[in-house]
Amino acid sequence: MKTVRLLLMAMVGLIALIACTKEQKTAPAKQIRISATSAYEKYFGPAPTTDKGTCYAFVIYFPSAKERGKVVPFPFFTFDKESIRKVALERLLGGMDVGSYKGEFLQPFAPGTHILGIVEQAGVVTVNFSKEILDSKADAAVERAMLDAIVLTLSQFGMVRDVRVQIEGKESGSVDGKDAGKFLGHGGLEHQPLKPDESAILPLSPPRLLSVTAMKDKGATEVEEVNVFFDRPVEINQLSLADGSGKPFEGEVYHSVFDMAAVLKPREPSLFKAGMPVKVHWKVIDKLGRAAEGTGEFALEVKEH
Repeated sequence: MKTVRLLLMAMVGLIALIACTKEQKTAPAKQIRISATSAYEKYFGPAPTTDKGTCYAFVIYFPSAKERGKVVPFPFFTFDKESIRKVALERLLGGMDVGSYKGEFLQPFAPGTHILGIVEQAGVVTVNFSKEILDSKADAAVERAMLDAIVLTLSQFGMVRDVRVQIEGKESGSVDGKDAGKFLGHGGLEHQPLKPDESAILPLSPPRLLSVTAMKDKGATEVEEVNVFFDRPVEINQLSLADGSGKPFEGEVYHSVFDMAAVLKPREPSLFKAGMPVKVHWKVIDKLGRAAEGTGEFALEVKEH
């Protein structure tokens, strides 16, 4: 599956994440530490292990809706080293509005925006966007966060000193009658390379439960497993699931790929229906010692793989 090959994502593409989990059941037992960027290790600690193959952990910075002009780091994973920059930017362009994070992030990139090219030369990365990006309705603060998100995301890969942003190959002037210079910074940024600004990064909160999603084979009537997804790799100290009346679900619970989820293999799969309330109690800690616990009720999502 191309999605699984290219990108196993912490926040989106949950089907791909589970598909990889299934494949790992028959994979060699030898565990290999995932290669991580320094940015990943700074915000999320040591990378988890995998027996799937050579994998890479990195960070994508999403513009915050709560604090305009700021960005929030999130962990992502890929097996595709050669296209890792493009993979990261494409996910940034796609935004993130899933699970318990709905509404917390801005999507400043105009629909249809795509990447025309990414080139690195002597420590300077130049990314060329399509003209649709000029249709963004972002104000100055959000536009600044958009640029910071691009620069911070790209700067973690290799020995990058600066980032240049182009639109249809131009760093200033106009594209189809639109002012490309305006997008490139409200302050003359079109005339100079952009440097990463870590002051734009918001401090990370403790781990958060993202969603509860049941998976089943295509065309199957009953679910195969129920996944409790977290927003980063965690150690799960306590986890229990119950129905809307508080009756516990029975079954075996184990860790998923990349330590991103707890997976319940239910003893009675027929009990799980799309949209039903599932009560979850959890107690987790991430790789940097940030702990979280809570009890909440979530509407069950059911997806096929």
